[in-house]
Amino acid sequence: MKNKTLAAWLAFLGGPLGLHRFYLYGLRDSVGWLLPIPTALGVYGIERVQQWGLDDHLSWMLIPLLGFTIAGCALRAILYGLMTPERWNERFNPGAEPDAPPGRTGWPTIFAIGLALMIGTAVLMASLAFSFQRYFEYQIEEARKISQ
Repeated sequence: MKNKTLAAWLAFLGGPLGLHRFYLYGLRDSVGWLLPIPTALGVYGIERVQQWGLDDHLSWMLIPLLGFTIAGCALRAILYGLMTPERWNERFNPGAEPDAPPGRTGWPTIFAIGLALMIGTAVLMASLAFSFQRYFEYQIEEARKISQ
């Protein structure tokens, strides 16, 4: 029996590592094994910023990968948490009753939804702001080079 609350928390806290996918679909899930790749690339982008500064072009292309992965996993946590018990049990617990306890929504599920909404939105907006700012600063630098 797959628990909806546990799946929502795993998607929120361990989603960038694919933990929720492994919990729901098993270790043979290819998406679960692919999720750590953009996470690792984003972490590498952060390390490049610490080493080379904000002017490193590769880092400002890699950092949003981490943010978008975290935001996407937060969205998945919200979707898991908002699923009706009937749909949850039909999809992840096919042999169970439609209103079986693993598919019910309780306060821990609601807290997972709320935190995923707040933190996922903040990370998404920060990633967008960072990437757009770096892109436009790069465009201004290139325009200055052309005008000189």
